This record gives sequence, C-alpha cells and structure tokens, in this order.
Amino acid sequence: MNNTSDINKLQTKMKSINNTFAKLEFAQIGWVVPDIHAAVKFLTNTMGIAGFHQPELMRAKDLGMTYHGKVLAGEWLTTQAYKGTTFIELIQPVSGESIFHDYLARYPLGGTQHLAFRLPVSDFEKVRDNLHEQGYPIISEVDHPIARMAFFDTYQTLGIATEIMGITPEGWIAIEQMQKTK
Repeated sequence: MNNTSDINKLQTKMKSINNTFAKLEFAQIGWVVPDIHAAVKFLTNTMGIAGFHQPELMRAKDLGMTYHGKVLAGEWLTTQAYKGTTFIELIQPVSGESIFHDYLARYPLGGTQHLAFRLPVSDFEKVRDNLHEQGYPIISEVDHPIARMAFFDTYQTLGIATEIMGITPEGWIAIEQMQKTK
C-alpha cells in the first residue's frame, strides 16, 4: 500500500464498513443453561421477567445450522422473552454437537454464551465477511426465513461468542409481534 490511490480505497472501504457497523443494534443475550425450566422459573418468579413461552425443541439439521462448516445432529431447547429493548434467550443443549453443547461442556453451570447484534439482511454479508477478515472465525451459521445468523469466536476478545443477525422483512414482522407479547 504505497500509493495514494490504495490508501484512498482503504479509507473508502473502512468508512463503508464503519457505516455498516453503525447500523448494528444490540438485540439479545443468549444464556446456555443446564435446566431451562429452572432458569425460566427463576427469571419469571424472582426477576419478574415475563413472556417466556414453553421451551421449543430445535434441531440443527432442520435449521440447516452449520457448526464449523458442517450440519450436525445437534438438538436443544430454547425459549426467549423480551425485556426492555432486549431479548433474553435461554438454550439448553439436549443431544449432539453445537456451539451450545460446547459451551455447556466447558461451563457446566451455564452462563452468558453470546451477545447478538442485528441489522437489515442486506448488510449481513458485509458485516459477516468483515468480522471474518478481521480474524474472528465463524463457529456456526444459520440461513433462516426470518434471519441470517453467524456466530463468531470472540471468546479471546470478549469472553463470549458474538452473533450477527441479518433480519429479513419477515423477521422484522416477527420481532414486532414478539415485542408485543412481552
């Protein structure tokens, strides 16, 4: 990068990326727990967080969710509630392999496994690719009708994983509906 043209191109690219990152909105705290029913009971009865639905069984294969580039037979229970401006997601690994199973294996008592940030799906690839280019490996990805999601290994930097969610038009409608049921 010796000439002014290369420097200008880099500055333009960085400005574009910074504008894209500025569109990210903090959206969710993801807790991986050993007992989802106990966690819901505590958060509802002790902390006053209402709105958790009956935990739902999720299958990586049904979502096409990759884990280190492969779709594996991971299963987990999940539920979430909306509190203030943030979703609280609870995940209990059940069987197989996934980013959530690895977390609970490492931290058997559970804990905050990821923070999620959302943006329009049109900017998803730009943000995903930029984080990957910065050296953050993609652990898991999902291409769902309401959102494209990527989980990054930011454990060394933040102590937790980071999820980027590119919300589709259908996803924004689903988010609005979930916020109304809090």
